[in-house]
Amino acid sequence: MTAARLGRVAALGMAIGCAGAPEPSGTRDYWRSGPHVHVRGPWEAITPSSDVDEVIDQLCPAVMELPRAMARDYEQEYCGAIYSLGDGIYHASMPSPLGEPEPVGPSKRKKCIPPRYVADPRGRTIVLGDFHSHPWAPSSLSLVDRLAETQIWTIRIQFDRACTITKLVPNLGSEQPGEVYLRQRKHWKLVGIIKHENKALGLVTAVDD
Repeated sequence: MTAARLGRVAALGMAIGCAGAPEPSGTRDYWRSGPHVHVRGPWEAITPSSDVDEVIDQLCPAVMELPRAMARDYEQEYCGAIYSLGDGIYHASMPSPLGEPEPVGPSKRKKCIPPRYVADPRGRTIVLGDFHSHPWAPSSLSLVDRLAETQIWTIRIQFDRACTITKLVPNLGSEQPGEVYLRQRKHWKLVGIIKHENKALGLVTAVDD
């Protein structure tokens, strides 16, 4: 990620991610306030780094250790956030299983809600992106994952139970196409774009090798 883009990320985080988030009493790691999900940070299972990709690479193995994260049709998806305290060091929040109610039983419709706020007792948080798991493999970004109306942050990270990692850079508010990347051998490979006119629907155009 370029210095210019990181600067824009910081500005976005200051504008959105740092709004005062009410915290409940106690030590809950995640909670809801109206339609929004709040999470605590940092997640001690993830080692902080000045390289955000080093944080991203740790997420899937840690999430897959959580209850029902690999249970397929009886699954539990988890959502969290990648953030900093404005010092150039990136952290992961606690993962949240909170989502809309779904019938008990096998289903491919259970979804966690990406967090809107991160509460870290050390200071004011600046959110870079959200992450979430899929308990099946192979499983890439779903249509709902790609819709413009579901984007909150500058990047979205998704991984399946085989730890195949996908990154979406929606580039909302710009005529620059959205970008879809696949993580391969510690590098990001551009595999698709979302043209400006297709951002609302999240329609991806494949990119040739």
